[in-house]
Amino acid sequence: MPDNTHRSIGSFKSPVRKLASFFKESRDQWKAKYKEKKFHLKRAKDVVRYLRERDRVLQAQLKELRAEIERIRKREFELMNIIEKLSANAKSKQSYYDLTVFEDKPRFHTFSTGHMYLYLLLVISSSTTLRGASRVMGIFSSFFGMQICLPSWYSGRLWLLRLGYFKLTREKEKADDWIWMLDHTIQWGKEKCLIIMGIRRSMLPDVDTILRHEDLEPIAMFPVELSNGKVVYSQLEKTIEHTGIPREIISDHGSDLKKGVNLFCSKHPETCYIYDIKHKTAAILKRELNNEDRWKEFVRLADKTRTKLQQTSLAVLAPPNQRAKSRYMNVDVMVNWGKSVLIFLDQDELGWNKQGFDPELITERLGWLTAFRNELAEWNDMMGLVQTAEEFVNHNGIYKDSAQDLLLVPGFEVQHTERTERVRTEILEFVKEQGVKAKPEERLLGSTQVLESVIGKVKNIEGTQSKSGFTGLLLSVAAIVSQTSEEIVKSAMEAVPTKEALEWVKTNIGKTLQSKRKAVSDLVKRAEQNCAENWCGSSG
Repeated sequence: MPDNTHRSIGSFKSPVRKLASFFKESRDQWKAKYKEKKFHLKRAKDVVRYLRERDRVLQAQLKELRAEIERIRKREFELMNIIEKLSANAKSKQSYYDLTVFEDKPRFHTFSTGHMYLYLLLVISSSTTLRGASRVMGIFSSFFGMQICLPSWYSGRLWLLRLGYFKLTREKEKADDWIWMLDHTIQWGKEKCLIIMGIRRSMLPDVDTILRHEDLEPIAMFPVELSNGKVVYSQLEKTIEHTGIPREIISDHGSDLKKGVNLFCSKHPETCYIYDIKHKTAAILKRELNNEDRWKEFVRLADKTRTKLQQTSLAVLAPPNQRAKSRYMNVDVMVNWGKSVLIFLDQDELGWNKQGFDPELITERLGWLTAFRNELAEWNDMMGLVQTAEEFVNHNGIYKDSAQDLLLVPGFEVQHTERTERVRTEILEFVKEQGVKAKPEERLLGSTQVLESVIGKVKNIEGTQSKSGFTGLLLSVAAIVSQTSEEIVKSAMEAVPTKEALEWVKTNIGKTLQSKRKAVSDLVKRAEQNCAENWCGSSG
């Protein structure tokens, strides 16, 4: 068979003009078919690539769902254990209090263990003042017809100091899983006190349960006049004598605390340093709001409005008092006020009249808030992210996958504005960065909220005495935490003489601000008397 693949033009009978047209048309048809096949092939490849990517995403989602199912099962198991414990506690708890405790007296004491325990519970559990606790016991005695002796507030104060000293100085179990919580507390004067509370990691409460005062153990307290990184480092080294080297130290990033803890961790690499979530979110809010003109204007107008509304019928709508310190830890209070008043302003005048409010006065004094509607919405979104993260860390702690789990929490979704998304990303990166410090299957503390609560309760007990600088009531910090029972109170009263507790106060605090004021007052009185005597002598 002859090969007709390559034929010369002369071998065709048709004219060259017709051949050229025919060949061009044939070439164009084959070219169109090629392009069509190429298009379909590319489309098929795209479909394959999409299906493979889709399969990868579905496999990842399946893995996450399986992990979530496993977490739910573990959580269900933990909740069942909690329910069993609560049921057991409810069955074992007596429906009455054993009054024989009022007959049992510690050695060398006039008052019974019951007197001391009741007084200390009033102070420790309900933040009753020292004088108030003594009066409450008197009311109980009269109301129930109980013939019992009543302690003075001063006796109760000494019981509180001795209980705090007992808890602070009693021997602690040395272990490698201690968690130290640090914070500086200050009052009038130049002194500050480093408070170190602790809890063993093995004693942490179940997930979704926040720490209570009873869960903490007082480790050390260091009142000092000068504090810097080296001083804090020295204080931490001394604390090792009580518990051993801790697994975790958690605090804010005050300059002296941060330097001291970093020095400590560089020497003891087994210890990790966790930054308290509340102080971190406050730092984020400060950066976002501190230089924002609209926020400054909002705060200024709110402060001005508070003054104008205090003595009017609109006092119920007055903004909250703004804190002079740590105000960025309480931004939510101002934002919530603005949001609530805006909702009120959106009601019609008929609703205002029903509540007895003057519409003209409302518009005059609070109408400026409508100009901040968009800003308040954005600030509210930021606060929602902050509060969601804080609540998550407070209840769950810090662990390897904490950042991934935070993403699944309702209220922490992708945001609508660039600013709120920036805040969300920074919080997420912070939680992820802290989670890297945890070992596999290890849960660490991420918040010092419970320690802040203890310090707040102590200031409430002190009342106006906090303006007198540090006093012996500093020992009440230790008295408030850990378990307090009749047995512990009795042991404390028998083990700690009053003289020993007061000696600790004298050694660690020295002269109080109040005693120095008294010395100045006595000096002034003597000077006045001398002047009066000299004047009388000269006039005679």
